[in-house]
Amino acid sequence: MERISLNETVALSRLIYGMWRLADDADTSPRHVQAKIESCLAQGITTMDQADIYGGYAAEEVFGNALRAAPHLRNQIEIVTKCDILVGAGRYANTRVKHYDTSAAHIAASIDHSLRLMGTDKIDLLLVHRPDPLMDHHATGAALDAAVSSGKVASVGVSNFKRHDWTLLQSAMKTPLATNQI
Repeated sequence: MERISLNETVALSRLIYGMWRLADDADTSPRHVQAKIESCLAQGITTMDQADIYGGYAAEEVFGNALRAAPHLRNQIEIVTKCDILVGAGRYANTRVKHYDTSAAHIAASIDHSLRLMGTDKIDLLLVHRPDPLMDHHATGAALDAAVSSGKVASVGVSNFKRHDWTLLQSAMKTPLATNQI
């Protein structure tokens, strides 16, 4: 499988396995999820795409249960996850209106939740999931820089951003944004 280098720290498989519906499967047992991951690996797909919101905030834990049951898989894959969408589900059940939160506090908490739920010590690529019209690009940029400098995240990027949103955020950062997943 062809690999795509985003920067000197992160390379991904050309095809990426999206785990959006992982928690919706009738069988979310670690063994079943492990079989999915192993099937991907057999085809050369090493990059697993997650987001904190997937499966009503449950998919990262389902994935993490499989990694805890088969820890050898972690060294064979790259984990991409996303943060900033809040809806009334899971740990945000009391959220009344869907919105985006790109505050430094929310980004840091999302990273810690994702690391704990997936049972890993590093996220290979963290993406801001959607452009936040109320984003304070200085605070968001500083939070992303801090995530990389802490070692919790290898690289950062965005998802679904327009060029001007990308440019604004990048202007407030030391760390280069690795990608805009569209």
